[in-house]
Amino acid sequence: MSPWRTKARWPKGTYMRLVSKEALRAFLITQKDIEAHRAGTPIPHKMTQRGLADRVGVHPSFINHLTSGRRRCLEPETATRIAEVLNVPVEVLFVPVAPSAKRQTTHRKTLQAA
Repeated sequence: MSPWRTKARWPKGTYMRLVSKEALRAFLITQKDIEAHRAGTPIPHKMTQRGLADRVGVHPSFINHLTSGRRRCLEPETATRIAEVLNVPVEVLFVPVAPSAKRQTTHRKTLQAA
């Protein structure tokens, strides 16, 4: 069976919103973890932002924008890849947001005008 059939299909125009930047930071190494490691405490099993970006296939600045709160929304495919790499369900980190009716009608008017 093809891999695309096993993945969740989201309605066209749906995007995913990050639950909170703290939820994503819980899976990544932070400055606090590094300082604790220098003091002799072992680092829990976490990964770096760059490591996550490499495994997901996005630019490291994209992951940084998610963890800093500058960006909260992303495509469902990217959210699914992030959740798979972190080995958590998508719902732990992201909430699906359906496209608004206003956005759909505005897009239709633009297409009709062209």
